[in-house]
Order: sequence, then C-alpha cells, then structure tokens
Amino acid sequence: MSATGTPAPAGVPQLVPRRRRGTELVLLVAALVVGVGAFVTAELGYSGEIPDNLVSVAGGFVALAVIAHVAVRLLAPYADPVLLPLVVMLNGLGLAMINRIDLDLVASTDDGPFAGQQVLWTMIGVSGFVIVLALLRDHRRLQAFTYTLGLAAIVLLLLPLLPVIGREINGARIWIRVGPLGFQPGEVAKIFLVVFFAGYLVVKRDALALAGRRFAGIDLPRGRDLGPILVAWLVSLGVLVFQRDLGSSLLFFGLFVVLLYVATERVGWIVVGGLLFAAGSWFGYLTFAHVQERVTGWLDPFSDTDAYYQIVQGLYGLAFGGMVGTGLGQGDPSLTPFSYSDFIVTSLGEELGLAGLMAIILCYGLIVERGLRIALLCRDAFGKLLAAGLAVSFALQVFVVVGGVTRLIPLTGLTTPFLSYGGSSLVANWAIVALLLRISHGTRRPAPQVTPLQADDATQVVRLP
Repeated sequence: MSATGTPAPAGVPQLVPRRRRGTELVLLVAALVVGVGAFVTAELGYSGEIPDNLVSVAGGFVALAVIAHVAVRLLAPYADPVLLPLVVMLNGLGLAMINRIDLDLVASTDDGPFAGQQVLWTMIGVSGFVIVLALLRDHRRLQAFTYTLGLAAIVLLLLPLLPVIGREINGARIWIRVGPLGFQPGEVAKIFLVVFFAGYLVVKRDALALAGRRFAGIDLPRGRDLGPILVAWLVSLGVLVFQRDLGSSLLFFGLFVVLLYVATERVGWIVVGGLLFAAGSWFGYLTFAHVQERVTGWLDPFSDTDAYYQIVQGLYGLAFGGMVGTGLGQGDPSLTPFSYSDFIVTSLGEELGLAGLMAIILCYGLIVERGLRIALLCRDAFGKLLAAGLAVSFALQVFVVVGGVTRLIPLTGLTTPFLSYGGSSLVANWAIVALLLRISHGTRRPAPQVTPLQADDATQVVRLP
C-alpha cells in the first residue's frame, strides 16, 4: 500500500511516512525552555528573585504541554510535528509577559494577577484540544454539518445583542455573560464560519469559477454569482454596525474572500472583494463615530494624546525597546492600558526589542506556513479549503493586530493569538490547532489496506522523511 492510499503493485516499494513524534518532543522541550526561561528571567529582571509561583504557574503550564503532546501521540500520530511546539512556545511567552505585567499591576493598582487565570484558560484550551482530537477522527465528517454550523455561527454572532446576557465592554458589544462566566461567542463563530465557507465553496466552486466579462486582463465573475460575496459583505457590515467590532468585521469578510479565491483561482474575486471592502470602509467612516476615531488615531494619534493615550504609549514603548529591548522585567509595559491583552505586542516589543518581536512574528509565519502546507498535501477538496481557511484566519488576525498597534492600519481591537490574556481567544485557537493536526494526520497516515499484502521478497518498506 502506498502512502497515497492506493494499492502498491508487486515489486513497488511501500511508502510509509514517519510519525515524527520524537521530533515533536525535542522541539516541545526547546519551546518549554524558551517559555519557562522567559518566565523566570522576567522575575529576575524585575526583582532579582525566583518567582514564588514558579511551581503553580510554570509547572502547570509544562504539565499541560506534556498532556497535549501525549494526546497527539495517541490520537493523531502522523500529524505535523512542528505546529504544537510553536503554539506552546507562543503560549509560554505570553504567559511569561502576563506574569511580568502582573508584578507592576499588583504593586500599583487593584488589577491582576492575571497569570494564574491564564493558566486556567490554557488548561481549558488544552482540554478542548484533546476533546477535538478524540471526538473528530476524520475531518471530512464536518462537511455534513456545513449549513448547521453556518446557522450556529450566525446565532453566536447575535448572542451579544441580546438584552440580558449581552455585554458591551470598551465600546464593543461582543461579550456574553452567564453568571460569573464571560465569553466572546465570535471566537467560536470564527471556526464555524471557516467550516461553513469550506463546505459551501466545495459544492459551488465550479459555478463560481465561471468567468464573466474581461476587464484590464482580469476575468471578472458573472453578475449572477455575486450573491455569496454580497451576503458575506452585509454580514461583516452588520458586525461593524451592531457590535461595533471593526476587527471581527475585517476578519470574517477577508477570510471569505481569500477562500473564494483559493477555491476558484479567479483573481476577479479578489478585485470584487477589494472594491466591496473599500466601499464598506468608506461607508463605515462616514457613518460611525467610533470608526472615525480609529482612523484619526491611526493617522495622527499625537493630535490628542488624551484620547489616543493607549496608542501613544504603545508607540513610546516600542521606541524605548529599540533593536534588542530593555530586557525582560526591566521595562515599563504597564504604562500602556491593556498591556496584557490588546497591546501585549508592544509590551513584548519594549522588553525584547525589534529583534524579539520579529522572531515572534516569524513563529506566526511558520504556523501559517505549516497550515498551508497541510492544505497543499491534503487529498480531499474540503480538507484543503478547511486547512487553508484555518491558516488564513491566523494570518489575518496577526496582521490586523500587529498592524494596528504599530500604526500600519487603524487599530481594530483583536487579540494576539496565544499571547494575549483572555480565555475566549485562547480556547478557540487551541481548537483551531487541533483541527489542523487532525487534517494533517488524515493526510499523512497510510491508507487502510484494501487487500491483504502477500509476503513477497520484492516488497520493501521505505521510510519517508
């Protein structure tokens, strides 16, 4: 049996992919050294002492990483060996920085500590990671729930608008609260929408790929096929209008346009999507005051340092960090409001410098690259689009977050995956990684034998790298 799942003729070597779990374990140890090392170094740089919560926080995080590795080893042994170590390293760096900011917040304000809560959310995220791997044994089963999950995503997006459980925090109505528990349903809706987009486009891509008129060398789509992208555009505008959430609006619409291009390979859809995005942005700027404030803070934050205090302080922190940073524990990241969540990128940039920040962005780039690699190697169309969509969701989220805090684009308010404090984003992103690993396992594992293999001197086993 070949690695592609077709019976191997007599005399043809049998290709058996290596599981690479040992490689993953080595990389995981290196990732834990970085995360725990940053945790200890930040405390030493701040107070010159070993952290009192080293066992409870760092030890608990190490235990969770080991549990995740064991789950992959048992439930998805042929999965990609690089994704989990990258995620663990980013999660560990975020935990180290959150604990470091706690030292300032506890000493000067009533906020915090947040590090212990982040470990708790990491535990929930890893639990969800294991549950996804255990319950979803074949990613193709999700295709049967395409429209069900699409409807569920719409319901989740509407929940924050309800008068009893919906909550408005920092100007955006994207939270729900049931008793003591608060959650952002949009983070789960993001995953459901990726599944819905992938399932829908697999069925409709042939019709959507038909070319209409040709303009400037680009085949534009037919007018009758513009319905899906118009619906996605209206939904994203609805998120902007009713929830005042610019980041999620950009993420949802951008994700659909990219998947539409991947499914049809028509540049015309990118052109149409870009025009609709420009029209929606212009409409939002003319209509909503909070969008105008974001644009003003992007173009000239120093015009009103009180109104745009957060952006200004974040920029000062990045400038103070310079090329190599002040050193963990030796900066003042807590001067920036929400330095542990929305602006944790500037906190890391201040103490790790441009070099450290670029290394972190490179880690995100590797996650996206591994996700796109999984999409390229996947043998079924639904899995290709699903993996590509999950990878693109990471890319778009990191782009709008880092671009917002560095004034490349207007500030959007999204959280940085695995780094920022917050349970909703952390749990959802761990689930996304589990889905990518499940698709990778299904792609790389040897296919079941159709007929029993007969012992033959000509049959060989070749280990793939």
